[in-house]
Amino acid sequence: MDVFEKCHRYTDAKQVMAAGLYPYFQPIRSAQDPEVVVDGRRMIMVGSNNYLGLTSHPRIKEASIRAVERYGTGCAGSRFLNGTMDLHHEVEAQLAKFKKKEAALLFAAGYQTNLGVISALVSKDDVSIIDRWNHASIIDGCRLAFGQTLKYRHNDMEDLERILASQPDKGKLIVVDGVFSMEGDIVKLPEIVRLARKYGARVMVDDAHATGVLGKEGRGTAEHFGLEDEVDIVMGTCSKALASVGGFIASSHEVIHYVKHQARSMMFSASLPPACVATIGAAVEVIEQEPERRTQLWKNAQRMQEGLKEMGFDIGLSETPIVPVVIGDDQRAFLLGRALYEQAIFANVSVSPAVPEGRALIRTSYMATHTDAHIDRVLEGFRTVGRELGVI
Repeated sequence: MDVFEKCHRYTDAKQVMAAGLYPYFQPIRSAQDPEVVVDGRRMIMVGSNNYLGLTSHPRIKEASIRAVERYGTGCAGSRFLNGTMDLHHEVEAQLAKFKKKEAALLFAAGYQTNLGVISALVSKDDVSIIDRWNHASIIDGCRLAFGQTLKYRHNDMEDLERILASQPDKGKLIVVDGVFSMEGDIVKLPEIVRLARKYGARVMVDDAHATGVLGKEGRGTAEHFGLEDEVDIVMGTCSKALASVGGFIASSHEVIHYVKHQARSMMFSASLPPACVATIGAAVEVIEQEPERRTQLWKNAQRMQEGLKEMGFDIGLSETPIVPVVIGDDQRAFLLGRALYEQAIFANVSVSPAVPEGRALIRTSYMATHTDAHIDRVLEGFRTVGRELGVI
């Protein structure tokens, strides 16, 4: 068989395109602000992970510009060889301090971070234990590891304990999202930490959607629960509240040293460019110095949660600025997404495999920089299309 035969047989996306409902790869012709320009018109953006609105912050843009002027546009090699600059070390120290860990390590992407860290740590005599609703990067990191992978039901601590108890002679790494990216609910970290102690497991928390968002100081899930000394590895992405791109882990000196010399996705990838690294450092400073952004973010999230529920929408398990509207059927989700688009509201349509089969949803997420007028307009748009399509 021709290896390209599968390409010719793949028609799923083309069918959605033919129906005029295809919502993906839309070119945006402006910054990731509360309003964006798409197809020559202004739309309210409720599909971005720019939670604190920092991608257009003047101080952060200036830090990026200064880094290009000093270091150029790229590092022209991997961190392992010629691609480590003093700026990388400075920002890694900053991230470690922010996350209250001994050391940190930057990767070129959040996806690469989970691939590299999990595959490096989980060897043939070990087991990864993960939530079934974890992000794809965690699942793929487990696939690359030589150890076994076991999944427990979403946020089900009895099922987690059953699995832990069944592996008495294995090294065990529990890997979990702090905030689940589709439903917007928070991991049951206190119970996970208790079970990890009981059964001799280590805990790695993916704080992609929690960094800058959860906790009094924005340090993430562990701070939110007062468990910063109990989590072994904190992973984070830099493309959300940190307004850049890349990923990192924060942990002990020994773990960072080992991963630095074993994580193939870091060792064999080009280094994160200077402008991106400088942006991350500046974003951490703003998170620490402007807590009012987080206050406004949560105010906006609460208004949307309450407003959508009052109309009769199913917002799933949301307890963060990620607020899904659960539709169930893929076709209806595409129809609702298109109707919102026509209302000049940019939201994300999520269908399987991004969500479980039969749980298609419109994923919305909010920024500190959304105004009351933006929130009012989005709520009214949802009310209009929800009634038109019989969702409410």
